[in-house]
Amino acid sequence: MSNTILAQRTYALVGTGGCGKTTLAEMLLLEAGVMTRLGKIEDGNTVLDFEPEEIKRRGSIQPTFATFVRKDARHFLVDIPGDGNFIGDIDMLLTGVDAAIFVIDAVDGVRPLTRRMWNAVKKASLPALCAITKVDRERADFAGSCNGLSAILGIRSVLLYAPVGEQAAFRGVVDVLAGKTLFFKDGGGVEEGDIPADMAADMAALRETAVENIAESDDALMEKYLEEGSLSPEEITNGLRQGVIRGQIVPVIAVSGLENKGAGVLLDAAQALLPSGLEHPPFVGENGKELVPVEGGPAVCYVFKTLTDPFAGQLSVARVLSGSISAESALKNMKSGDNERLGAPIFMVGKSQTQTKESIGPGAVVALAKLKNTHSGDTLSDDKLGFVLQSPALPPQLISYALAPKEKGEEDRVYAAVQRLLEEDITLKLSRDEETGDILVSGMGQSHIETSVERAKRRYKVEILLKTPKVPYRETIRGTAQVQGRHKKQSGGRGQFGDCWVEFGPLERGSGYRFEDGIVGGVVPRQYIPAVDKGIQEASARGFLAGYPLVDFKARLYDGSYHTVDSSEMAFKVAGSLAFKKAMEMCKPALLEPIVTLTISIPDANMGDVIGDLSSRRGKVQGSDSIAGITEIKALVPMNEILRYAPDLRSMTGGQGSFTLEFSHYEEAPPPVAEKVVAEYKQHKEAEG
Repeated sequence: MSNTILAQRTYALVGTGGCGKTTLAEMLLLEAGVMTRLGKIEDGNTVLDFEPEEIKRRGSIQPTFATFVRKDARHFLVDIPGDGNFIGDIDMLLTGVDAAIFVIDAVDGVRPLTRRMWNAVKKASLPALCAITKVDRERADFAGSCNGLSAILGIRSVLLYAPVGEQAAFRGVVDVLAGKTLFFKDGGGVEEGDIPADMAADMAALRETAVENIAESDDALMEKYLEEGSLSPEEITNGLRQGVIRGQIVPVIAVSGLENKGAGVLLDAAQALLPSGLEHPPFVGENGKELVPVEGGPAVCYVFKTLTDPFAGQLSVARVLSGSISAESALKNMKSGDNERLGAPIFMVGKSQTQTKESIGPGAVVALAKLKNTHSGDTLSDDKLGFVLQSPALPPQLISYALAPKEKGEEDRVYAAVQRLLEEDITLKLSRDEETGDILVSGMGQSHIETSVERAKRRYKVEILLKTPKVPYRETIRGTAQVQGRHKKQSGGRGQFGDCWVEFGPLERGSGYRFEDGIVGGVVPRQYIPAVDKGIQEASARGFLAGYPLVDFKARLYDGSYHTVDSSEMAFKVAGSLAFKKAMEMCKPALLEPIVTLTISIPDANMGDVIGDLSSRRGKVQGSDSIAGITEIKALVPMNEILRYAPDLRSMTGGQGSFTLEFSHYEEAPPPVAEKVVAEYKQHKEAEG
């Protein structure tokens, strides 16, 4: 095995929005000599948040990448957004790395969304370090944040570097296992010293706890520890690394990104404890086939992100799973079947790109320019090996908005502009609503969609209006009716004649539509019966009350008549449609509204406000659960009441709340809601003339 590959580290920074990941990344890049001064989020001059939309909102909206070398070891860093609107593809992004540096801040600690982020790390089976940042900020509570790791997230943590001082007094870290202090020097770097006397007893107890946790991660170490009461420094070091790689232990390190305190400590820990690309567990293919990463042999790459560069065009960000690639490599896209010439691999640092002539091995994350037909989630493999990595499933889009051009006649330009974003953001979905004619863009939240539209407007110079789409109401019936649908037309030559008697009635909610053939004696010939069914279906798709599809009803054709010359499928289709319209006037039609299951995570202190707000939205709370200061509420809420829920929840919780939603069922809308929807429909029809 190559020492270069063994020393290589590939990891993602994972944490909630605002916890300080991008600032931490800036500190690491400064420590590695990639830049000469720290950028600041507030000043909009960070290396990794460079998109205009990121600078405007002071937060990451897309993953960014940085490659750097420190102490002869190459690091590949992926900075993953932490806002709930922009983490829909987090499972795919984590497929591209070997480990995670999990970031929480000492001020807010474990937030409601933190649990979701940690679950993604666990789902990907990634080893992790935990960096607790902002230790120097006002209201910082390092101990409380540490406790949240175990109490809320269930992490078995080992405190490796404890803070000396806190808030404005944060001036160094204690290396708990080595029993020494690293005091921060101005401009970076550390100076070794003794543990402060007032901390000595606590640090000795912490060391004992850390060694116990390390021993518990390995049966042989535990046996020796119980027999002898101690472990050698080598056993502690090796046991710690193996415990981290197996995911049994998460080391914790105190840092401050903004003040450049702890970069060297964190990078040294990553180098010593995290695995290389050759130590990654075997990758699992779609057919259950496993791929063990090796430096030699056939090459396999997995494309886990697509970017659009204004100069280079489309960039496919790929992780080398096994083998090595270079500028001369050609691999087969196992999904499309196309052969792709990779060209020179590109190292990225934010928007900066550097081509390399090196042969790049397992674990490397590089950009590949101008591939012909390769997209996120595709595997590029040596044809002889034919390996296809099993891609993680993406979550469903949570919310949709309608798009419209500022000027009439520009609909196609609007559609094309947003369509081009789908290549790089696979959590977006674009469609046309057949019921309303709207162009719909669906995404993970309001901010996600608004930011995507801003990007499309900026890049493709098209004015787009964003409006709330029509809620997908449905209609149904509550009564029964037996009606005749008769279509007779004579205008010279062959006429049109269709005659049917149909019984309509309601079905249970969620049953859809059912057609029953009750014809006996051939009063309606067999070839015309499907036409009656089709006429009813087409008429029901247009609804009766407000133009929404009618569901949960049955239609039973039981009688009719025909003409040997004038009858036709078209005539009976029209007859079925007429029967439907006549029946609706007698069947007590009703409007159904979609109900969604809303799952909300909030601080305990906000529970009263949130539940009160849900009641005002006609929500029905199904239950709640509180763990270590975070409450999770499940409620059934009409979709119409939460189309713009995200900013309201943000306001109620000071930005600490998060939610997910999924469709539950339809139920009858109350009269005030139904009357309003019907009135708006009639007004719209009148305006159309």
